[in-house]
Amino acid sequence: MNDLAFIPLGGAGEIGMNLNVYRCDGRLLAVDCGIGFGGPENPAVEIMVPDPAWLAERRDALEALVITHAHEDHVGAVAHLWPALRCPVIAGPFVSAVLRRKLAEAGLSQEVELITLPRRTRRALGPFEIEFLHVTHSVPEASALVLRTRHGTVLHTGDWKLDPHPLIGPPTDEAAFARLGEEGVLAMVCDSTNALVEGHSGSEGEVRRNLAALIRGLKGRVAVTCFATNLARVESIALAGMAAGREVALFGRSLRNAVQAARECGYLEAVPDFVSEEEAGFIPDDNLLLICTGSQGEERSALAKIAADTHPNISLGRGDTVIFSSRMIPGNERAILRLQDELSRRGCRVMTAEDHAVHVSGHPARDELKRLYELVRPRFAIPVHGEWRHLSEHAALAREWGARPILVEDGDVVRLSGQEPGVEGSVPTGRLAVDGNRLLPLQGGLIGARKRMLFNGIVVASLAVDGEGRVLGRPRVSAPGLFEAEGPEPQQLADELARGVNELPKGLRREDEALAEAARGVLRKAVGRRLRKRPNVEVHLLRV
Repeated sequence: MNDLAFIPLGGAGEIGMNLNVYRCDGRLLAVDCGIGFGGPENPAVEIMVPDPAWLAERRDALEALVITHAHEDHVGAVAHLWPALRCPVIAGPFVSAVLRRKLAEAGLSQEVELITLPRRTRRALGPFEIEFLHVTHSVPEASALVLRTRHGTVLHTGDWKLDPHPLIGPPTDEAAFARLGEEGVLAMVCDSTNALVEGHSGSEGEVRRNLAALIRGLKGRVAVTCFATNLARVESIALAGMAAGREVALFGRSLRNAVQAARECGYLEAVPDFVSEEEAGFIPDDNLLLICTGSQGEERSALAKIAADTHPNISLGRGDTVIFSSRMIPGNERAILRLQDELSRRGCRVMTAEDHAVHVSGHPARDELKRLYELVRPRFAIPVHGEWRHLSEHAALAREWGARPILVEDGDVVRLSGQEPGVEGSVPTGRLAVDGNRLLPLQGGLIGARKRMLFNGIVVASLAVDGEGRVLGRPRVSAPGLFEAEGPEPQQLADELARGVNELPKGLRREDEALAEAARGVLRKAVGRRLRKRPNVEVHLLRV
């Protein structure tokens, strides 16, 4: 197929699970591969990834997977999805350092061809020529991706902002974007997260000053939670703690991994080694600062364990302070508020970005978007990385700056070559739930069964029958979450099950599968009469 097209498989019309595909003259290039959170609409799921089936079917045409930066919604699904794609992975030095750890944990480090590409280096990949341009974001070495093809040049911005004082790494390379604009840009695929926010996103330098002043005046133990890969923020928190006479400890595996990757790449040189989790509990309260994972309310994070008082090495309580130096990712609000409430119940003072200036976004507000359009001057604008209201507002802004917007959702095929670029069709997309070391379809099957169990419960029965199908003894019935184990209901259900089975036709009782299915029906009706629910029912049949 001799054309140039953009095909988002994740990250358009949503925040998270970024997986984008470019097609040029029949060859494919994937950009980013991230996770998303289940949220309240998927209570049986903690982590989701985009379904790569459409791309995996075409992996013979896939040149590579390119990663723009080290945030989980852009890199977190690589280890999960690479076995289906089996292509080279290209990233900058810091992303490569983070990825090496992820791939080693998944047992893939010897299989994946991981290519480290420095910024401002051009590399040919079939019909594509790619180049990374430096942008500022809330993680080191974030990059925009330039794709040059015979049909024209596309700028894929990734996540970015304009920050004159980013603290780690240089500011966004506006001069490079201006040169790209002079060269001519066919289309810009651009971050829309803060398209509704007027003005400027703010500077990490301002947050550093605010954290230092805030922490200096606190007593008791202080815990600060932030995104693990926001190393400028981690450095600011550590320096603020040191300036206040506190020793600093890291709590959470992802934080430790991010810090190790940062030190490999020459970052955090101003921060000495952190105190271990085991040592932290022996440091006087007024001399201790914790940096914790858990800013999004993750159930297994360090801060969640501390709030539940189940952490083996540390506890927080009355007189202590917890600072949330982060934003709420849409879908995580309930989990974050529940975590904050648990901390407050333990007597902690909770501070957030809503009441203290302890966070700035890593995404561009409207003034920054306008500046980028002024520099790049694309013919077409494709807003991504946002919900529909963000995309619509971004499209209106792009139109004001002379670009023709094309609104897309996951699965749309956007033809960029030819006289009239636009959406010309769609491909199948979906979401998969991460369940340990396996991926499960979000709809139907096992996850569907979990959702039904979550809302309707489960009943499990065991019964023994003789060769004629007559019940021997009393069946055992358990219904966790529906009836108390020591209450009368399980015994009553067991008696109803025995009566119902014994009343079945003799021919049916002689066939195990038919008898088990009929027993399930008897039990389901018995529960339904009591609760008006239709739980999952399992019957274990033993013929003696």
